[in-house]
Amino acid sequence: MNNVNEQPDSLDPWAFLRTHTAARIAQGRAGNSLPTRALLDFQLDHARARDAVHATLDTNALLAALTQHKLDVLRLQSRATDRPTYLKRPDLGRQLSAESYAQLHERDQEATLVIVVTDGLSATAVQNHALSVVGGLAAGAKRRGWSLAPVCVVEQGRVAIGDAIGNAFGAALLVVLIGERPGLSSPDSLGAYLTYQPRPGLTDASRNCVSNIRPEGLPAGVAVDKLLWLLDEMHTRRLSGVGLKDEMPTHTPLHTSSPDVSAQIPETPD
Repeated sequence: MNNVNEQPDSLDPWAFLRTHTAARIAQGRAGNSLPTRALLDFQLDHARARDAVHATLDTNALLAALTQHKLDVLRLQSRATDRPTYLKRPDLGRQLSAESYAQLHERDQEATLVIVVTDGLSATAVQNHALSVVGGLAAGAKRRGWSLAPVCVVEQGRVAIGDAIGNAFGAALLVVLIGERPGLSSPDSLGAYLTYQPRPGLTDASRNCVSNIRPEGLPAGVAVDKLLWLLDEMHTRRLSGVGLKDEMPTHTPLHTSSPDVSAQIPETPD
């Protein structure tokens, strides 16, 4: 039985606000606590956020999906050899393993654009949303005549790991797609970090960020349009980070950059 202080939505003057946001507003009260439904919803979202942090990226499925869309791929690894180490030692997630450095130098090729995909703090976000964004960026690079390096999928990586990869390819432009730290309403949020002339030692002041890429936030098609606009500006003005502001015109057509690719990576058979 509901607490006497709980009200059905039809009697709650704040209920209409909850239809416009996933934020926890107007939850009501039951005595000195939350109503039972609100408390259970909070516990469920908290569990989903924790699961996203500890989830493992199905790298084989992601690589197979990228290859299916005719993209050259390269599998790399950070110095964090497992998930517990990755969570406890952020510094190791910013550095490539010795074997991965060797793989990069064996390639001996240059590219205008490097796309790095790494699990970050939400492998769920990468698993669900990375393919559409990568496909749209690759198509946009092709239209612009930019050479594209192999899409580098890095296990247990952080944002800064892209700097060494981009530098190895002599890239002018770098995009790192990474699972963002889960929130209670967004366990699958994908972030994109853009850098002009990436190289080891750069700080976040040298990067631009587009965050909350997911259907409930910034849909993949809209995100790709914004990323390509920023990349064009970076390429033309030869800078990124605090010197480059997002002044994308609001009238710019959206949903025009992404090819028809699945937004979710299919599961591989056991």
